[in-house]
Amino acid sequence: MTGTVTFDPLLEWPLVWAVLGLIALYVLMAFMRGLSGWWLRGLAGMLLLLALVNPSLQREERAPLADITILVVDGSASQSVADRPQQVQRALAAIESEIAGLGETELRTVTVGDGEDNQGTLLMSALSEAIAEVPQARLAGAFLLSDGLLHDPDRIPDISVPLHLLMTGREGDWDRRLRVVNAPAFAILGEPVKLRLRIEDQGAVPETVNGLAELLIAVDGGEADSYSVPVGEDLDLSVTLAHGGINVIQFILPEAEGELTDRNNAAVVQINGVRDRLRVLLVSGEPHPGERTWRNLLKSDSSVDLVHFTILRPPGKQDGTPVSELSLISFPTRELFIDKIEEFDLIIFDRYKRRGILPTLYLENVRRYVEDGGAVLLAAGPDFAQASSLYRTPLGEIMPARPTSIVLEDGYLPEITELGQRHPVTAGLESYAAGDEAGPGWGRWLRLIDLEATGGTTVMRGMEDRPLLVLDRVGDGRFALLGSDHAWLWTRGFEGGGPQLELLRRLAHWMMKEPDLEEEALTAAAEGQTMTVVRRTLGDGVGNVEVTAPDGTVVSVPLKESRPGRFEAIVEGQELGLYRLKEGDEEAVVVLGPAAPREFEQTVASSSELASVIKATRGGVARLEDGIPDLRRVRTGRPAAGRGWLGITPREAYVTTDVTVLPLAPAWLFLLMGSLLVIGAWLREGRR
Repeated sequence: MTGTVTFDPLLEWPLVWAVLGLIALYVLMAFMRGLSGWWLRGLAGMLLLLALVNPSLQREERAPLADITILVVDGSASQSVADRPQQVQRALAAIESEIAGLGETELRTVTVGDGEDNQGTLLMSALSEAIAEVPQARLAGAFLLSDGLLHDPDRIPDISVPLHLLMTGREGDWDRRLRVVNAPAFAILGEPVKLRLRIEDQGAVPETVNGLAELLIAVDGGEADSYSVPVGEDLDLSVTLAHGGINVIQFILPEAEGELTDRNNAAVVQINGVRDRLRVLLVSGEPHPGERTWRNLLKSDSSVDLVHFTILRPPGKQDGTPVSELSLISFPTRELFIDKIEEFDLIIFDRYKRRGILPTLYLENVRRYVEDGGAVLLAAGPDFAQASSLYRTPLGEIMPARPTSIVLEDGYLPEITELGQRHPVTAGLESYAAGDEAGPGWGRWLRLIDLEATGGTTVMRGMEDRPLLVLDRVGDGRFALLGSDHAWLWTRGFEGGGPQLELLRRLAHWMMKEPDLEEEALTAAAEGQTMTVVRRTLGDGVGNVEVTAPDGTVVSVPLKESRPGRFEAIVEGQELGLYRLKEGDEEAVVVLGPAAPREFEQTVASSSELASVIKATRGGVARLEDGIPDLRRVRTGRPAAGRGWLGITPREAYVTTDVTVLPLAPAWLFLLMGSLLVIGAWLREGRR
């Protein structure tokens, strides 16, 4: 309980001051006139003035409030290495016990994890938010239970009480880290691309560790190659991409003896492989309405280099045409089909037949070109069913179907087979034309070369289920056989047309081995910490996909069919890093965030980031490996840390529970005392 004197004047303060002036003037006049009771008159005036200001005694009943101490516990990923979790648990229990032993002190604990979107440890943000929720008059101190590694030093709060760091980790800790200094997002297929890496050692590196490290490099989750590389130097690597689309290149450092963690020993680079120019050779056997369709399709793509020639006049034709009116130059068939055939990504034979232009040796070379990884598309016309057919050349050995010598001249609607519904080349083509439940709204074709499939996959059929489009893999290459030369009718809009442009585009890109059009494939796309897994297959079903997390845990995830031949699953990753996926013989890798999160860029405990703010608040740093410090109370402005102890400043905050106000004296007493003083002055002056 406390008591204070308060004043509640009966008049406004300006009037009180005016009364004081009049009293002072009255007393001064009495003194100047030589009245002996002037001082009694002054006392009477002051007593009257005291009565006007109404003095009172105010008594307060106060209840003390406990001081508040904040403890921010770092629960980020870097705190999970070595024995730091055990250090945190022991320190947390000891601090709670010490605070309870101090009495009249409350401990508020805040735990902070990894920031979203790989922001790292937002330690200062958590401390600022905790301080904002506490009355400043009660805040006695703050503790950080952490390895000192934070990623928001710009958020250090303005704090007037001691701030202490209880630092986990050990003085002898060391770690090795692999860092990607520079890597492009895109690269041209077939051309080397430069990558720059760096291997760094941190902390108290033991003398037994030399300046070399083993580096493993794996592409798309395949077998890794091993190299010995220096530590502490930039490594410039030259990589040539093997395929178009996303190429995942993984760099791995085997864990060294004694290092803190291997979570930062891996780095993943994703490079999108693009073709600089697609070189296509188009050979037309004779002029026909569909020839321009092929040419327009290929010329519409600015990334395609097209070489096109049409056989207008066979060598054996004798019609008396003067030599000066024939071709001005001889066509370089040997250069195209012998010397530079490997430079082409795709060769298209459009209604070509044997006419003596291309010797058997050239066609034999085309066959070898396909088996070695090339691609040939054959658009068959009526000549394919005759004796001059290309089937009766070395190319026939790699064709997925043979002609029956029948040419059907009748209208029919091209249809997608059951396998075609699953094949990426033809899957979903119905959506490119307006149709109804009876089928797509496509126009008819009017010619079909009767084929007998001998291999490959029939993805489109014509009348009476006859093969129309057959796709096959030959050695390392691909062969496509289209059993009609009337695809151009769709381009002309005959009976509504059809998706010829999309069909031929997919077909060309499938033959050039675009990853997005592979029949059997396992892919994954990441967005944040969510990955969408897609399994494409020509089979009727697939098994569960095994997802291996960065920490080695394996989860089996079922796949659900979203459309024929396509199975999908949504997987939530619990942590950032590299995930491996496997279903059957298909494997894939995907990265959620960086392969080595920001939390593991630095792993060796350090107080350097916090040293300035700790010093400014007279706080201290205590290594938990040296023992848990005692807690003490210290006065404001005194050092709050010493050998084996840390301090907090008591604030002595309170809350007022009751207030009592009593006047110092009743009004009649002031009146009586004033009257007595006036009478006393009169009597004194009268006797004189």
